[in-house]
Amino acid sequence: MTAFLLLTMSLATSSKVIENIMNHSKPSILIADDDENVLSALTLALKCENYQINKATTPHQVITLLSRKQFSCLLLDLNYTQDTTSGSEGMQLIEAIRNIDSHVPIIAMTGYSSVDIAVEMMKLGANDFIEKPWRNAQLSNKIKQQIERVNIVRRNEKLSQTNALLTNKQQGVIAHSAEMRQVLTQIERIAVSDMNVLFTGENGTGKSMLAHYLHQHSTRNNNSFIAVNMGAITESLFESEMFGHVKGAFTDAKEDRIGRFELASQGTLFLDEIANINLNQQAKLLHILEECKFERVGSHITLEADVRVISATNANLEQLVIEKLFRQDLLYRLNTVEIRIPSLKERVDDIIPLATYFIEQFCQKYRMPTKTLSTEAAQAMMYYQWPGNIRELSHTIERALFLSPEQVIQLTDLNLPTNKATISQSLQEKTLEDIEKQIIIERLQRFGHDPHNTAKSLGLSRSSYYRRLEKYQLTNVQ
Repeated sequence: MTAFLLLTMSLATSSKVIENIMNHSKPSILIADDDENVLSALTLALKCENYQINKATTPHQVITLLSRKQFSCLLLDLNYTQDTTSGSEGMQLIEAIRNIDSHVPIIAMTGYSSVDIAVEMMKLGANDFIEKPWRNAQLSNKIKQQIERVNIVRRNEKLSQTNALLTNKQQGVIAHSAEMRQVLTQIERIAVSDMNVLFTGENGTGKSMLAHYLHQHSTRNNNSFIAVNMGAITESLFESEMFGHVKGAFTDAKEDRIGRFELASQGTLFLDEIANINLNQQAKLLHILEECKFERVGSHITLEADVRVISATNANLEQLVIEKLFRQDLLYRLNTVEIRIPSLKERVDDIIPLATYFIEQFCQKYRMPTKTLSTEAAQAMMYYQWPGNIRELSHTIERALFLSPEQVIQLTDLNLPTNKATISQSLQEKTLEDIEKQIIIERLQRFGHDPHNTAKSLGLSRSSYYRRLEKYQLTNVQ
């Protein structure tokens, strides 16, 4: 008996969930009229069209409902109990609605319409009108047209604001090293889930690029990838930037603004430099991550937050939690999975391929003939510790292209510290295998991967040479 009750309760709960999902996907219509017979007739006609129906009998009820929910279309009577012929109540209502929502379609209804009233309605913000008694087919067509129109307007507005944020095209990921191949494998495995991910690692290691890589391999890749530098958002603008605002919400709010959570709807939101937000901002962020809902500044309409959140930091968040500078509950929300990005000195095999990539990109950008690295320059780059990681490498190559008068970039063009003390210290930090592997890579670069000359320069037989290539997984390195 207990099992039967549990099964019944489970089925009832499941049915309710399915019903809520279906209702959420239906366009929602708000009908306002003080005549119950009109409300009943419209409800019956529109439910057959698979709309979700809400009803109001006074202008006050319309404003109250509109402040709580976003509707697909409003069907409004122009005359209520105070005045049954002039349409002034309905016109005042249209004006009030437009102060709340500038886009929602409004179709006005009246039994006493005239050309003058229709023109006045359009001036105040109505999108169309229909006379009573109406024809169901005509009314249905008008509603569909208005819903399609506003969907296009909202899509274009979202696309425009999204494009304003996407100023740089993401580059490909270069991963010749075993360390980076392991990271990419982990990212590709996690990408198919919807878990929140926290990238950690030093500045300049490519966390933002890898966040985009994760998005590209996720099930959300057909939707927006929105990146936010959390350290660049002031506290006063935090809510407006993240959640958006409506026109008139504050002094400088001259038009509606879509926030980052809304722009990233059904896509990915990347929160870079997450450790830079203060405790007050953390509380607001935690609330939206827990509830998956938010409101624009100045609005009471609750919107869904359907986003996958990826965060990044070079800080030790656990230490910031201990120091009470970062909320532990927020860390749990962000850190479902942590992926540490290795520094460039940990992925030596990627240095020369990355340098070559940057040379090609900058030569193309500045319309220069493609240049190459000298053996000494390549060797110095592999010994150097790169405290600024990939970002520093990129800047070094860009500068060297202009400093080098020839087609080959020399050691002096790089302006890197290459004295014996620096090299000696670098060697002291490496194992014998690391040094051997590094020398083999350098010789491969020098001799253009010619096996005979490379093996000869190393004093190895061909069989010993190939064994080492296999040992250090260098067979596919170009």
